[in-house]
Amino acid sequence: MRNFLLNIMQWVLTKFARLTILRFRPGIIGITGSAGKTSTKLAIAAVLSGYRSLRHSPGGSYHFNTELGLLLTILGEWPKKKLQLLNRDHPEGKYASKAFFMLQVMAKSFANLLFPRRVNYPELLVLEYGIDRPGDMKRLLKIARPDIGVVTAIGEVPAHVEFFKSPRDVVREKARLVDQLPATSFAVLNADDAVVSSLAARSRAHAMTYGFSKNAHVRLSALEYRVEDGAPQGISFKIEYAGNMVPVRIDGVLSKTHAYAAAAGAAIGLIFGVNLVTISENLKNYRPAAGRMQIVQGVEGALVLDDSYNASPASMEAAIATLDEVPGKRKIAILGDMLEVEPHTIEVHEKAGRAVSDVADILVAVGKRAKFIAESARASGMNRKSIMSFETADEAARMLPSLVRKGDIVLVKGAHALHMGQIVEDISASPKASL
Repeated sequence: MRNFLLNIMQWVLTKFARLTILRFRPGIIGITGSAGKTSTKLAIAAVLSGYRSLRHSPGGSYHFNTELGLLLTILGEWPKKKLQLLNRDHPEGKYASKAFFMLQVMAKSFANLLFPRRVNYPELLVLEYGIDRPGDMKRLLKIARPDIGVVTAIGEVPAHVEFFKSPRDVVREKARLVDQLPATSFAVLNADDAVVSSLAARSRAHAMTYGFSKNAHVRLSALEYRVEDGAPQGISFKIEYAGNMVPVRIDGVLSKTHAYAAAAGAAIGLIFGVNLVTISENLKNYRPAAGRMQIVQGVEGALVLDDSYNASPASMEAAIATLDEVPGKRKIAILGDMLEVEPHTIEVHEKAGRAVSDVADILVAVGKRAKFIAESARASGMNRKSIMSFETADEAARMLPSLVRKGDIVLVKGAHALHMGQIVEDISASPKASL
């Protein structure tokens, strides 16, 4: 009964969201993909800062890139504590608080529609279009059709493939975002992801590609991990467009993921007439959401690469590649399960095990599925004594502080449901303190 009432409220919010878009007619930038959506959203916001008033979907909250997050973003700005009430991770016991907040959203949304002149509605909405199951994208597009579409990375085995007949069906569902774009619009596509770049042929919109590929319209090059006193401090790279090139520096993060996000943001900026020099300056204000390959000071002088927010096959591959490229005396990979990838569970975890066996000095596998990572790493030649497996993040966290030493580079990566962030907390010199 409780879920029924909440569903009724969400149905009402859907009607209000559609009416809000019709009333205020904001430009809509839609982002989809299996990895990098939130980082791309925040990079776009940084690039367009000062040029357009915009609103984007709530922070890095888990599962706020689906229908409810989309509705809340369209309807207004809400306190973080209130938003957390509707997070899927929030205890079910807070039903009354959830219902009351949704009633507040409904009341404010209705008032905004009645008195639009009192509302300072943004010119642009930057929305994440996350999908879990067939039909999700179609439902989201009925609420808000983007004027510009961005597709980040999908990979050979996309996230949430478990609920589809095949990876091709996941791609087809995500591709609806660019399929519906008008001919006068833009589809901003990752040129380095073969699946994503192929979507250019499906869309009537102008394709604007980004990546390290020589054929990319917005091209990345000269990626470097900046090191000071032997410790990584951030990344630097160059962005080139139409013969012009600018340097970009982002502190406190690692991984190509952030370079890709910056390039996608640059592409959107160029579409809106922002010049490359200003784009480079604005990207200094780019700050990713928590758990997206951030540098955290660890215990005993180690450095932690906090990529604990979630894990898909594409993002796991990118994280291991980053660990390989970052300099460190000893490299420790703490890798958890990847969820919702059936029937490819064994395949994708074994692939991660093969990759990490050539990179890490120590592997810590967390979760039932991550045992396939450990077994694959062992079969690929990694020393048995250098591999540990734990059922839960809590079990791993109790042992890890005594394992970590000065000069270590520690990667933490796994599905959100495993609470890998707890491991980051336990091996951090000061909780929630990033460089």
